[in-house]
Amino acid sequence: MSGEDFPDLIKQGRHERLDWLGESAAVESIATILVAMANGQGGTFVMGVAGTVATQTGVRDVEAAVDRVLQAALTVEPALIIPLPRVVRTQERAFIVAHVPAGMPHVYAYEGRYLHRQGSENAALKPRDLRRLMMERGEASFETEIVRGASNDDLDWDKAKAYAATLSGISDTQVERVLLKRGCLAQQDNRIRPTHAGILLFGKDPQRFVRGAEIVAARFAGETMGDSFERQDIVGTLPDQLRRAETFLRDHLRKQSQLGRSMARDEQFELPLEAARELVVNAVAHRDYSITGDSIHLNIYQNRMEVVSPGGLPGPVTLDNIRRERFSRNPVIVQVLSDMGFIERLGYGVDRVIALMEQRKLREPEFEESSGGFRVSLYSRVSVTALLAPHTAGAAPASELKGEFRGVAVNPRQEGALAFVQTGNSRITNSDLQALFPDVHPETIRRDLSDLVTKGVLRKMGEKRGSYYVLVDV
Repeated sequence: MSGEDFPDLIKQGRHERLDWLGESAAVESIATILVAMANGQGGTFVMGVAGTVATQTGVRDVEAAVDRVLQAALTVEPALIIPLPRVVRTQERAFIVAHVPAGMPHVYAYEGRYLHRQGSENAALKPRDLRRLMMERGEASFETEIVRGASNDDLDWDKAKAYAATLSGISDTQVERVLLKRGCLAQQDNRIRPTHAGILLFGKDPQRFVRGAEIVAARFAGETMGDSFERQDIVGTLPDQLRRAETFLRDHLRKQSQLGRSMARDEQFELPLEAARELVVNAVAHRDYSITGDSIHLNIYQNRMEVVSPGGLPGPVTLDNIRRERFSRNPVIVQVLSDMGFIERLGYGVDRVIALMEQRKLREPEFEESSGGFRVSLYSRVSVTALLAPHTAGAAPASELKGEFRGVAVNPRQEGALAFVQTGNSRITNSDLQALFPDVHPETIRRDLSDLVTKGVLRKMGEKRGSYYVLVDV
């Protein structure tokens, strides 16, 4: 910061990330501000400005002022390590500017008081907010806490045995010892009981004990949330959720075909499937499970996919360093998911997702953090014309249905069926739709057409092998 920039900084007024004190301020007052900023999103502290009217008195003894700021930082518990305060000169005055970076690694206190910023004030953290902050910064762990009211009978031991059998690096073959070593079980009062991680990974009914530990997946017809959508609540253990979420992605991401260099037809999803899957795996592995009022949301719109995870970015990770910083809020869950074969997905990171989008010449992912959660968006547009082009040579171009037909929601395969019957074909069979989507299971194809009949869009004609579907007249 230069002396020319300093007046503009002060004109902002005192706020959550900016505060000041006069040269004679006590170490206690300085430490209070630094602690509150460190427990929040960081900020800038200035010495040499007094009062709410921001009287710029400056400091006369620069060295003593810098020493006082450093002394205040070192009296914090644990010691607050910040960049060396800078001296900023404007006209004939000098000011001390100290920067508290965002994403500090610890939770800080001064004389036993845990503070945070509320506007321009320093306020005590409420117990629940303090506990959550400690979990976010790795100083307390929700996943390793013993689950109240749960016993070992609430674990699916068949799943636990199957997991333990895959581990070659652990000498103990007894399942209970394996789960103890991994942190899925813990001892309390001479009893062994499941932790939150154990329930989430191997529980018979995880959502009974950890409310909101699920994925709410939805596909909307347009570019915003609306009344026309398909929804699936994905529950069960975390590994089961990941498998079902991948099926949801395969079923609801559109496909497009294009000719490759060898003139062979290459069919791919509108978004890189590995990138979409990576975002879901990371959300499941790193979300804040202590937040029980919300779920992970997987939303697919006409032009993008979004994954929204409860809780902010963990530990020192910020929007600025998200490409290179690594920190796990739930190391037990991450380890077990890695043991189960998800490591290739967990190991990609944000940089891998960005690279996959770049390879497809799609825009970079968008990251957004709010007080309630973290959102990642992947953008793409695929039309039904592109989807059906290789199958309807010579036919008139199909119009884009945008996920809705006659006021009801339709998935990408159903869009393909409806476009098929409107582009030179008066009817469609199960085999026709299977040819359009060869990677989809025949039972899914059958359900898609049956669903269109239930919705009053198609009419089934004939029986068994000779049956076909036609569009209902309106």
